[in-house]
Amino acid sequence: MSNKAAGRKRAGEIAAEYRQRGEFLNWFEALYATAEENPDAVPWADMQPNAHLREWLERERPDGRGQRAVVIGCGLGDDAERLAQNGFDVTAFDISTSAIEWCKKRFPHSSVHYTAADLFAPPEGWLFDFVLESYTVQSMPLELREKAIAAVAGLVAPGGHLLVIGRLAKPEARNLNNMPWPLTRAECDLFKTHGLTEHHFEDFDDGENPPVRRLRVEYRR
Repeated sequence: MSNKAAGRKRAGEIAAEYRQRGEFLNWFEALYATAEENPDAVPWADMQPNAHLREWLERERPDGRGQRAVVIGCGLGDDAERLAQNGFDVTAFDISTSAIEWCKKRFPHSSVHYTAADLFAPPEGWLFDFVLESYTVQSMPLELREKAIAAVAGLVAPGGHLLVIGRLAKPEARNLNNMPWPLTRAECDLFKTHGLTEHHFEDFDDGENPPVRRLRVEYRR
């Protein structure tokens, strides 16, 4: 078993243990804290920006100057650093304090504002011109899905944009015993019930072997 495969197995075990106790979010801190700064222990830690975010930025070329951006569930910070390269004033948060400390060690001279925060109880007044939600909602169990979508939408300022990146599946194709739980088209449509308009929806297979069905959606307020 590869180091990454072992990390995925371990992460699933930690998540299952906490879910059984009804603690649906605390397992993120447990994972990062026990990883001891070994990225192989964090399944989604590729130590580079998400490829589908990079592709979108290269295609759209947004000018972030004078724009406030936030990265939800920032993990080890690579996506946040990439947005900062486009000129955004970036805030990046994660519920795991260990993840945030790891980010600060990786990028000691960064312009990104790294902070520990809970998506379901963000600091008062948090509104951003650009919001990135990449793979965070899909890591939450279905009983938190609608609440998470509402919380994400609530961070988008008037006139702001939201970019959602994740896996996509039909409801019947999801394995509810194994994380992550891909978003469905109906769940994506819930963003539109919170004052957002869908601007562009991409449904595509990535280059993995075997291919994984992905989504990349832009919403505007």
